Amino acid sequence: MSTLSLPANIESNPKVKAVFDDIRQTRQSDFINNMWHYLAFDPDLLESTWREVKAVMASPSSLDPLTKEMIYIAVSVANACSYCVHSHTAAARSKGMSDAQYADLLRVIALAGKTNQLASAMQLPVDAVFNKD
Repeated sequence: MSTLSLPANIESNPKVKAVFDDIRQTRQSDFINNMWHYLAFDPDLLESTWREVKAVMASPSSLDPLTKEMIYIAVSVANACSYCVHSHTAAARSKGMSDAQYADLLRVIALAGKTNQLASAMQLPVDAVFNKD
């Protein structure tokens, strides 16, 4: 259950409507997911969060869109965000992630979790060759 109530007449606020219209245009879809609906309780937070998401996830960069989504899945797993795991898994699938790629991703996430915990538990010193300097 959410910690907030879904705002009523959500798009009656011009700032919220502008953000939602930009989401629709950017994603080429009329669907606005719950993250944005609930963030609309604070139009400034909605606007700034969408600006960041659009800049990182929807703008061309040296990472392709599928890779970005797969990274987002891994970080969402690490942060135990079920909503984001579901949302970004669906997005990755829409960008072409195959079942084989998903299985590989899960193997990498599981291995990284295990080895991170082992390294943390042993408080390993960082090898000098791993430092940029």
